[in-house]
Amino acid sequence: MTQVRRHSDAGQAFPIYITVVAGLLFLAFAFLAVGQAGANRNGAQTAADAAALAAALDTRDQLTEEWVQNVRDPNKWLDIFHGLGVPFDGCARADQLAAQNDATVTCTPLEGMPPGYQVEATTNKTVGDSIVPGTENKRSRAPATAVIESACEFVLPGEGADADLLPTLTCDDGKWTLDPEDLTDLPGPEDLFDVHLADRQTNN
Repeated sequence: MTQVRRHSDAGQAFPIYITVVAGLLFLAFAFLAVGQAGANRNGAQTAADAAALAAALDTRDQLTEEWVQNVRDPNKWLDIFHGLGVPFDGCARADQLAAQNDATVTCTPLEGMPPGYQVEATTNKTVGDSIVPGTENKRSRAPATAVIESACEFVLPGEGADADLLPTLTCDDGKWTLDPEDLTDLPGPEDLFDVHLADRQTNN
């Protein structure tokens, strides 16, 4: 009689064991799906950040070239440091950087101050098959905004004997006293402008 009871208990425990194992497997697959989605979102954000910065850095370099060409005319400096005088065509660089991160982007120059670029990256890869329906065709998207801000301050020369002098540039990383007779030591793009990511909102 006792032996029959043990077999009966074992038979009742087996379905419970199967249920527990199935539940654990479901949780494991659910965590895997969450991990896949998270990795894809991170990839989209990385692509967006890199693309926005690449576009802004490309325009920063153009602004620096514009400043060098007009270094003897400080009356034009303020406009240049405000992002005027060059075409904002850095979106081509954004496309290149996005492609390197296996994504595509939409890219738009920012209006107003500070100048820069707003992009949205979409991953080429989908989240992939998982227990969550629809993920096999779902691509992650993420926005990013990069801005270009002047890193220097200066005071325009007044009238009189000082009118022929160039302003002293006081920048975040140093000070440049420019000699109009010797312009070999000029600040570089990274000295003149600060390029950084601005606040953003993330999408799935």
